[in-house]
Amino acid sequence: MIPLKISKQEVNGMELGAFDGEIVLVNDQKSLRRMEKDLLSQSFVGFDTETRPAFRRGVSHDVALLQLATKKTAYLIRLNEMGFPEEAKAVLESARIVKVGAAVRDDIKALKKISPGFSPDAFFDLNEELKRVGFLNVGVRNLSAMVLGIRISKSEQVSNWEAPALTEKQLLYAATDAWACLEIFLKLYSEGYLDEIFSM
Repeated sequence: MIPLKISKQEVNGMELGAFDGEIVLVNDQKSLRRMEKDLLSQSFVGFDTETRPAFRRGVSHDVALLQLATKKTAYLIRLNEMGFPEEAKAVLESARIVKVGAAVRDDIKALKKISPGFSPDAFFDLNEELKRVGFLNVGVRNLSAMVLGIRISKSEQVSNWEAPALTEKQLLYAATDAWACLEIFLKLYSEGYLDEIFSM
């Protein structure tokens, strides 16, 4: 049985877990084409974004990184360097591919800010949907602990996502967040926790 709530102490007591597949930093046409071909063949894709934190009031930054993950590969697209590629939009606008994230409304708003014509489709928000089926704690960290039995590190969350080169730790953190959303969804889906949602 998957618990519907968890304490901070319980989360902290779990083994650290992270994505162990291939991480692809998408920064040229070849990697963009590879990403598009792979993702357009999927039914479900993990989704997240990262933005450089602003520590002063009234200061904000545009979304810097877009993460899209399958079970085996995480694609990290540096939007601050290459803009919002059409290949990534094709995946995010596809009605056939379910994009799974947590608190996706803010991410979508941030992506629309850099591309007003962006028309997202078929997103599944773990935070909103899982509250409807009885989960008392949501968020990627809590859900990873409850559903996957792992603790994921949040230490890189407020790092500089616009740095000239991202560190190995940043790449792993970014990949893990998108991958974890997908894994949480697939496990809950396969074990029937989402039947109520999908039968509506």
